[in-house]
Amino acid sequence: MTDGNSRTDGLRGVDLRLGYHGATVVRDAAITLRPGAVTALIGPNGSGKSTLLRGLARLHPLERGEVLLSDGTPARTLTAREFARRVTLLAQSRPTPSGVTVRDVVGYGRHPYRGRWRADDPNGPAVIDRAMTVTGVTAMADRPVGELSGGELQRVWLATCLAQDTAVLLLDEPTTFLDLRYQVEILDLMRELADNDDIAVGVVLHDLNQAAAVADEVVLLSAGRVRATGRPSDVLTEDVLTETYGIRIEVTVDPLTGLLSTRPVGRHTSRALA
Repeated sequence: MTDGNSRTDGLRGVDLRLGYHGATVVRDAAITLRPGAVTALIGPNGSGKSTLLRGLARLHPLERGEVLLSDGTPARTLTAREFARRVTLLAQSRPTPSGVTVRDVVGYGRHPYRGRWRADDPNGPAVIDRAMTVTGVTAMADRPVGELSGGELQRVWLATCLAQDTAVLLLDEPTTFLDLRYQVEILDLMRELADNDDIAVGVVLHDLNQAAAVADEVVLLSAGRVRATGRPSDVLTEDVLTETYGIRIEVTVDPLTGLLSTRPVGRHTSRALA
Protein backbone atom coordinates (compact mmCIF):
# COMPACT_ATOMS: atom_id res chain seq x y z
CA MET A 1 0.00 0.00 0.00
CA THR A 2 1.23 3.55 0.59
CA ASP A 3 2.27 3.86 4.22
CA GLY A 4 5.95 4.11 3.40
CA ASN A 5 6.50 0.65 4.82
CA SER A 6 8.86 -0.79 2.20
CA ARG A 7 9.56 -4.03 4.07
CA THR A 8 9.23 -7.17 2.02
CA ASP A 9 8.05 -9.97 4.25
CA GLY A 10 7.06 -13.59 4.09
CA LEU A 11 5.80 -16.05 6.67
CA ARG A 12 6.76 -19.62 7.39
CA GLY A 13 5.23 -22.27 9.60
CA VAL A 14 7.50 -25.11 10.74
CA ASP A 15 6.25 -28.41 12.21
CA LEU A 16 2.98 -26.82 13.36
CA ARG A 17 0.56 -28.62 15.60
CA LEU A 18 -2.71 -26.99 16.68
CA GLY A 19 -5.83 -28.23 18.39
CA TYR A 20 -8.93 -27.54 20.44
CA HIS A 21 -9.57 -28.72 23.99
CA GLY A 22 -6.86 -31.36 23.87
CA ALA A 23 -7.82 -32.71 20.43
CA THR A 24 -5.21 -32.14 17.72
CA VAL A 25 -6.67 -30.65 14.54
CA VAL A 26 -3.52 -29.79 12.57
CA ARG A 27 -0.37 -31.88 12.88
CA ASP A 28 3.16 -31.68 11.49
CA ALA A 29 2.23 -28.89 9.08
CA ALA A 30 4.81 -26.92 7.12
CA ILE A 31 3.89 -23.94 4.97
CA THR A 32 5.76 -21.03 3.40
CA LEU A 33 4.16 -17.80 2.19
CA ARG A 34 6.56 -16.05 -0.17
CA PRO A 35 6.63 -12.32 -1.00
CA GLY A 36 4.99 -11.65 -4.33
CA ALA A 37 3.12 -14.97 -4.37
CA VAL A 38 -0.41 -16.19 -3.64
CA THR A 39 -0.61 -19.42 -1.66
CA ALA A 40 -4.03 -21.10 -1.53
CA LEU A 41 -4.99 -23.49 1.27
CA ILE A 42 -7.58 -25.98 0.08
CA GLY A 43 -9.13 -29.18 1.40
CA PRO A 44 -12.40 -30.68 2.64
CA ASN A 45 -14.36 -29.21 5.51
CA GLY A 46 -12.66 -29.99 8.80
CA SER A 47 -9.24 -30.51 7.24
CA GLY A 48 -7.67 -27.72 9.32
CA LYS A 49 -7.32 -24.91 6.75
CA SER A 50 -8.73 -22.09 8.85
CA THR A 51 -7.08 -23.35 12.02
CA LEU A 52 -3.70 -23.37 10.29
CA LEU A 53 -4.27 -19.85 8.97
CA ARG A 54 -5.23 -18.61 12.44
CA GLY A 55 -2.10 -20.24 13.85
CA LEU A 56 0.01 -18.32 11.35
CA ALA A 57 -1.78 -15.13 12.44
CA ARG A 58 -1.09 -15.79 16.16
CA LEU A 59 -4.83 -16.04 16.83
CA HIS A 60 -4.66 -19.72 17.73
CA PRO A 61 -2.02 -21.05 20.15
CA LEU A 62 0.52 -23.52 18.84
CA GLU A 63 0.88 -26.86 20.57
CA ARG A 64 4.18 -27.32 18.79
CA GLY A 65 6.25 -25.68 16.09
CA GLU A 66 7.25 -22.16 15.18
CA VAL A 67 5.98 -19.33 12.98
CA LEU A 68 8.79 -17.28 11.48
CA LEU A 69 8.95 -14.06 9.50
CA SER A 70 11.12 -14.13 6.38
CA ASP A 71 14.02 -12.52 8.24
CA GLY A 72 13.98 -15.43 10.71
CA THR A 73 12.24 -13.52 13.50
CA PRO A 74 9.99 -15.83 15.54
CA ALA A 75 6.49 -14.36 15.51
CA ARG A 76 6.09 -15.10 19.22
CA THR A 77 8.89 -12.64 20.08
CA LEU A 78 7.08 -9.64 18.59
CA THR A 79 4.66 -7.44 20.48
CA ALA A 80 1.07 -7.39 19.26
CA ARG A 81 1.64 -4.00 17.63
CA GLU A 82 4.89 -5.09 15.97
CA PHE A 83 3.25 -8.21 14.58
CA ALA A 84 0.19 -6.25 13.39
CA ARG A 85 2.47 -4.04 11.30
CA ARG A 86 3.71 -7.11 9.46
CA VAL A 87 0.80 -9.57 9.29
CA THR A 88 -2.97 -9.12 9.03
CA LEU A 89 -5.86 -11.58 8.78
CA LEU A 90 -9.30 -11.26 7.22
CA ALA A 91 -11.25 -13.75 9.33
CA GLN A 92 -14.36 -15.63 8.20
CA SER A 93 -16.63 -13.58 10.43
CA ARG A 94 -16.33 -10.42 12.47
CA PRO A 95 -18.87 -8.61 14.65
CA THR A 96 -20.65 -5.76 12.91
CA PRO A 97 -20.01 -2.56 14.88
CA SER A 98 -22.95 -0.22 15.40
CA GLY A 99 -23.11 3.53 15.05
CA VAL A 100 -20.01 3.87 12.86
CA THR A 101 -19.45 4.54 9.19
CA VAL A 102 -17.59 2.56 6.58
CA ARG A 103 -14.69 5.01 6.72
CA ASP A 104 -14.51 4.59 10.50
CA VAL A 105 -14.31 0.80 10.17
CA VAL A 106 -11.62 0.96 7.49
CA GLY A 107 -9.74 3.33 9.78
CA TYR A 108 -9.58 0.57 12.41
CA GLY A 109 -6.84 -0.95 10.26
CA ARG A 110 -4.54 1.89 11.24
CA HIS A 111 -4.43 0.81 14.91
CA PRO A 112 -0.82 -0.46 14.82
CA TYR A 113 0.39 2.97 13.67
CA ARG A 114 -1.64 5.22 15.95
CA GLY A 115 -0.82 6.44 19.38
CA ARG A 116 -3.37 8.19 21.51
CA TRP A 117 -3.96 10.84 18.87
CA ARG A 118 -4.69 10.26 15.21
CA ALA A 119 -2.14 12.95 14.37
CA ASP A 120 0.47 10.29 15.19
CA ASP A 121 -0.48 8.61 11.89
CA PRO A 122 0.17 11.20 9.15
CA ASN A 123 0.01 8.62 6.33
CA GLY A 124 -3.26 7.17 7.57
CA PRO A 125 -5.78 9.16 5.49
CA ALA A 126 -4.03 8.39 2.20
CA VAL A 127 -3.73 4.68 3.00
CA ILE A 128 -7.39 4.52 4.05
CA ASP A 129 -8.48 6.22 0.83
CA ARG A 130 -6.52 3.80 -1.32
CA ALA A 131 -7.80 0.78 0.61
CA MET A 132 -11.38 1.89 0.01
CA THR A 133 -10.68 2.61 -3.65
CA VAL A 134 -9.17 -0.77 -4.50
CA THR A 135 -11.99 -2.64 -2.72
CA GLY A 136 -14.73 -0.54 -4.30
CA VAL A 137 -16.24 0.87 -1.11
CA THR A 138 -15.43 4.57 -1.53
CA ALA A 139 -18.99 5.44 -2.58
CA MET A 140 -20.33 4.05 0.70
CA ALA A 141 -17.71 5.74 2.92
CA ASP A 142 -20.29 7.69 4.95
CA ARG A 143 -22.88 4.91 5.23
CA PRO A 144 -23.42 3.20 8.60
CA VAL A 145 -22.00 -0.31 8.39
CA GLY A 146 -25.17 -1.66 9.96
CA GLU A 147 -26.99 -0.92 6.70
CA LEU A 148 -24.67 -2.97 4.50
CA SER A 149 -25.30 -6.32 2.89
CA GLY A 150 -23.07 -9.28 3.70
CA GLY A 151 -21.10 -8.83 0.49
CA GLU A 152 -20.64 -5.11 1.04
CA LEU A 153 -19.49 -5.70 4.60
CA GLN A 154 -16.99 -8.33 3.43
CA ARG A 155 -15.39 -5.77 1.12
CA VAL A 156 -15.26 -3.21 3.93
CA TRP A 157 -13.42 -5.65 6.20
CA LEU A 158 -10.99 -6.40 3.39
CA ALA A 159 -10.39 -2.66 3.04
CA THR A 160 -9.69 -2.57 6.78
CA CYS A 161 -7.03 -5.25 6.35
CA LEU A 162 -5.45 -3.36 3.45
CA ALA A 163 -5.41 -0.17 5.53
CA GLN A 164 -3.29 -2.07 8.04
CA ASP A 165 -0.64 -1.98 5.29
CA THR A 166 1.22 -5.19 6.05
CA ALA A 167 3.54 -7.19 3.83
CA VAL A 168 1.73 -10.45 4.70
CA LEU A 169 -2.01 -10.73 4.07
CA LEU A 170 -4.00 -13.75 5.29
CA LEU A 171 -7.54 -14.27 3.99
CA ASP A 172 -9.97 -16.88 5.27
CA GLU A 173 -12.57 -17.60 2.57
CA PRO A 174 -12.68 -13.97 1.34
CA THR A 175 -15.20 -14.66 -1.45
CA THR A 176 -17.91 -15.83 0.95
CA PHE A 177 -21.17 -13.81 0.57
CA LEU A 178 -19.91 -12.15 -2.62
CA ASP A 179 -21.68 -12.32 -5.96
CA LEU A 180 -19.73 -13.44 -9.03
CA ARG A 181 -18.51 -9.98 -9.97
CA TYR A 182 -16.97 -9.26 -6.60
CA GLN A 183 -15.59 -12.77 -6.26
CA VAL A 184 -13.62 -12.15 -9.44
CA GLU A 185 -12.59 -8.67 -8.30
CA ILE A 186 -11.32 -9.97 -4.96
CA LEU A 187 -9.30 -12.68 -6.72
CA ASP A 188 -7.91 -10.09 -9.13
CA LEU A 189 -7.03 -7.85 -6.19
CA MET A 190 -5.11 -10.65 -4.46
CA ARG A 191 -3.14 -11.22 -7.66
CA GLU A 192 -2.40 -7.50 -8.02
CA LEU A 193 -1.26 -7.17 -4.40
CA ALA A 194 1.19 -10.02 -4.94
CA ASP A 195 2.36 -8.90 -8.38
CA ASN A 196 2.49 -5.13 -7.87
CA ASP A 197 3.14 -4.70 -4.14
CA ASP A 198 5.15 -7.88 -3.45
CA ILE A 199 2.65 -8.90 -0.77
CA ALA A 200 2.78 -12.47 0.53
CA VAL A 201 -0.83 -13.64 0.30
CA GLY A 202 -2.15 -16.74 2.06
CA VAL A 203 -5.80 -17.53 1.33
CA VAL A 204 -8.22 -20.29 2.29
CA LEU A 205 -10.45 -21.19 -0.67
CA HIS A 206 -13.11 -23.85 -1.14
CA ASP A 207 -13.45 -23.32 -4.88
CA LEU A 208 -10.75 -25.40 -6.56
CA ASN A 209 -11.09 -23.51 -9.83
CA GLN A 210 -10.49 -20.22 -8.05
CA ALA A 211 -7.39 -21.69 -6.43
CA ALA A 212 -6.14 -22.93 -9.80
CA ALA A 213 -6.71 -19.52 -11.38
CA VAL A 214 -5.18 -17.28 -8.74
CA ALA A 215 -2.53 -19.24 -6.82
CA ASP A 216 1.17 -19.65 -7.43
CA GLU A 217 1.22 -22.47 -4.92
CA VAL A 218 -1.46 -24.72 -3.48
CA VAL A 219 -1.39 -26.41 -0.07
CA LEU A 220 -3.85 -29.30 0.09
CA LEU A 221 -4.87 -30.39 3.59
CA SER A 222 -6.62 -33.60 4.52
CA ALA A 223 -7.53 -34.72 8.05
CA GLY A 224 -5.23 -32.14 9.60
CA ARG A 225 -2.16 -32.97 7.55
CA VAL A 226 -0.62 -31.36 4.50
CA ARG A 227 -1.41 -33.87 1.77
CA ALA A 228 0.44 -32.06 -1.03
CA THR A 229 2.16 -28.74 -1.73
CA GLY A 230 3.21 -27.30 -5.05
CA ARG A 231 2.07 -25.60 -8.22
CA PRO A 232 -1.63 -26.00 -9.03
CA SER A 233 -0.79 -28.32 -11.92
CA ASP A 234 1.16 -30.58 -9.57
CA VAL A 235 -1.39 -30.70 -6.75
CA LEU A 236 -4.74 -30.49 -8.53
CA THR A 237 -4.65 -33.88 -10.19
CA GLU A 238 -7.58 -36.23 -10.60
CA ASP A 239 -6.06 -38.97 -8.46
CA VAL A 240 -5.07 -36.70 -5.56
CA LEU A 241 -8.33 -34.73 -5.50
CA THR A 242 -10.55 -37.79 -5.86
CA GLU A 243 -8.78 -39.51 -2.99
CA THR A 244 -8.81 -36.42 -0.77
CA TYR A 245 -12.42 -35.35 -1.29
CA GLY A 246 -13.92 -38.82 -1.53
CA ILE A 247 -15.73 -38.08 -4.78
CA ARG A 248 -14.65 -38.40 -8.37
CA ILE A 249 -13.17 -35.11 -9.58
CA GLU A 250 -12.30 -34.61 -13.21
CA VAL A 251 -9.46 -32.23 -14.13
CA THR A 252 -9.09 -30.67 -17.57
CA VAL A 253 -6.68 -28.14 -19.00
CA ASP A 254 -7.78 -25.41 -21.41
CA PRO A 255 -5.52 -25.83 -24.45
CA LEU A 256 -5.52 -22.08 -25.14
CA THR A 257 -5.02 -20.61 -21.66
CA GLY A 258 -3.38 -23.55 -19.92
CA LEU A 259 -5.72 -23.03 -16.95
CA LEU A 260 -6.91 -25.99 -14.94
CA SER A 261 -10.58 -26.70 -14.46
CA THR A 262 -11.99 -29.18 -11.94
CA ARG A 263 -15.43 -30.80 -11.93
CA PRO A 264 -16.82 -33.06 -9.21
CA VAL A 265 -18.88 -35.84 -10.76
CA GLY A 266 -22.02 -36.92 -8.95
CA ARG A 267 -24.84 -39.24 -9.97
CA HIS A 268 -26.68 -36.48 -11.80
CA THR A 269 -23.88 -34.18 -13.00
CA SER A 270 -23.01 -36.00 -16.22
CA ARG A 271 -26.24 -35.29 -18.08
CA ALA A 272 -25.87 -33.55 -21.42
CA LEU A 273 -27.37 -30.09 -21.74
CA ALA A 274 -30.77 -30.07 -23.41
